This record gives sequence, C-alpha cells and structure tokens, in this order.
Amino acid sequence: MIARWPGRIPPGSKTDQTFCLTDIMATVAAIAGFELPNNAAEDSFNFLPAFTGEQGNSSVREYTLHQTIQLALAIRRGPWKYLDHQGSGGNDYTREALQAYVLPEKAPGAPAQLYNLESDPGETTNLYFEHPEIVKELKSQLDEFVSSGRSAPTRGLN
Repeated sequence: MIARWPGRIPPGSKTDQTFCLTDIMATVAAIAGFELPNNAAEDSFNFLPAFTGEQGNSSVREYTLHQTIQLALAIRRGPWKYLDHQGSGGNDYTREALQAYVLPEKAPGAPAQLYNLESDPGETTNLYFEHPEIVKELKSQLDEFVSSGRSAPTRGLN
C-alpha cells in the first residue's frame, strides 16, 4: 500500500502493518468524516491513524481475513498465514501453462495450510503439523469471524 497526502501523511513514513483492500472503505469513510453503519464494510479497518502517525506502535488490526476466488478463507496474524483448505484457492494447476509452478506437497494429509511468510514468502513449506498451537489459534479466530459475520469491531450505528 502506498499512500500520499501532503500535510497529513509524513513523507517517507513506513509501517509494517498488514493493509487489506477491504480497509479502503473504513479509511475513506474516516477521511470524509462519515461513520459507517454496522452492516457495512464488516471487515474494513480505518488505517488513517496509522498513515498519519497518530496510531503510534500499536496495530490497527491483529488479524487479517482473506478470501480466494473460490471463496475459501485464510487468516493472517503477524508472519503467520493459515488457509482453511487444501491446495490452491483458485489456480488450476492441471492446466499445462501452470504445471511448471506446481510445488511438492510437504505436509501430506494436512487438512489445511500454515505458512510463516517472514521466512517463506513463497508459501512453499506447509507448517501445519509443526505448529499445532498456531493452527488452533488461527482456525479458532477464523471460525469466530465467520460465525459473527465480521472481522472488524462493531461500530456505533446499526
């Protein structure tokens, strides 16, 4: 994400926070001074305080929810990414054009996937069996988001 706003966003400022496309709605609403109702942008967080430096070192969000083209879900916390499914979330690796990109399965029998994006940004090694405590945490949080219908906190308007 690159943001530029002379006079509001300090030049050259950076953050390692995870920004998601869904966050544009809450961020733009905040810029416009509009309070979003609870039934809108249920996964959107306001990043304006992070952009302007008002957020300090605290994170805007602890978890980031993702959805694939096939509607499968994934969740991130820090360097960890949990995918609640096997295989690709949308690529058809049986197609000849994608055959060169097929990775060997390193966790046969794993019902889901866990990656450390800091050490493995290419998502080549499924760590599902090596970190059961992280799998349990992320799966539980993902299930909570699904059951509540949102990952962002509730807002003032209904």
